[in-house]
Amino acid sequence: MSEFSFTDHSHRRFNPLTQSWVLCSPHRAKRPWLGQTEEQSTETRPSYNPKCYLCPGNTRATGTRNEQYTSTYVFTNDYAAVHENQPMCTNTDIEQVTRSSSNDLFRVESVCGTCKVVCFSPRHDLTLPELSVEEIIKVVCAWQQVYADLSRNPEIKYVQLFENKGAVMGCSNPHPHGQAWALSHVPTEPAQEISSFRAYQKKHNACILCTYVEAELVNSKTESTNRIIVQNESFMVVVPFWATWPFETMIVAKSHVSSISEMSDAMTRDLASAIRELTIRYDNLFECSFPYSMGLHQAPTATHEDGVCCHLHLHFYPPLLRSKEVRKFLVGFEMMAEPQRDLTAEQAASRLRALSSVHYKSKV
Repeated sequence: MSEFSFTDHSHRRFNPLTQSWVLCSPHRAKRPWLGQTEEQSTETRPSYNPKCYLCPGNTRATGTRNEQYTSTYVFTNDYAAVHENQPMCTNTDIEQVTRSSSNDLFRVESVCGTCKVVCFSPRHDLTLPELSVEEIIKVVCAWQQVYADLSRNPEIKYVQLFENKGAVMGCSNPHPHGQAWALSHVPTEPAQEISSFRAYQKKHNACILCTYVEAELVNSKTESTNRIIVQNESFMVVVPFWATWPFETMIVAKSHVSSISEMSDAMTRDLASAIRELTIRYDNLFECSFPYSMGLHQAPTATHEDGVCCHLHLHFYPPLLRSKEVRKFLVGFEMMAEPQRDLTAEQAASRLRALSSVHYKSKV
């Protein structure tokens, strides 16, 4: 029998953050594709769109008028997923939908909170990779302010900062923006990560991501084990060993900081630079506005009791696989059993690392 090859043979990789596995099938990348293809917008967006609900000075669907903002702009979401004030769900309320009180089969928790919209720029036509480092610094500073402000509310137990880029990721408005959802509980995904942080700390007396950063720095010395795309003094951009999405990445703080509230001015600049370097490479990969869902994982709030064990990192989950028209779907086996990917993390990192740090539109 031939020797095992990570580029040809199926294998599973373990995600220590979520305590889950992903099936890697690199040979499947060679299969022909006759499935769905994504339509790419050829529209050239104007710098200002009078019909856009997020552009400066425009009136939103609820009748509220945006400020004539010239930098970042934050406001409360007009269609928030959660509300600050609502009644608690009692056993009597549960009986309306279960004909019984709460038990192990039927459990309900009332959720309160608020949602914010963070416009990255007054420009309707510029996404993060098309902004300057200075402009992205203002975005990071807006995240810091929103996170700090929401953390002061004792009813808020978790703040999630995120961006959905592109229609394929469900973005309802093309004006570059992100969101902040603040909830009265810690959601499932970050709760699992925090549990993993705690368990690793107890077993190894070390932070799981501090240890991972050190390991990937060693791995980067050899091309075949190098998953780092780019790095600076404060942050590492890496394709995780356990990545699920084809070109999934993490931006990880090199030092142990629990949240963006703890970052120095130098770290803030380094984070902005890392975001720009990564997203430019994303756009350059297929020469398109590369879609993704991105989110910050950090201490649930600036004052949360679990904050000390958390390590600041950003997840980027982009769906594109072979081209700007062909995307990855998590269906079938992946919904019923476990996630699966065709491209290895090392192959994805090599392709992203080889790309220019100059945006392709700048070369035209």
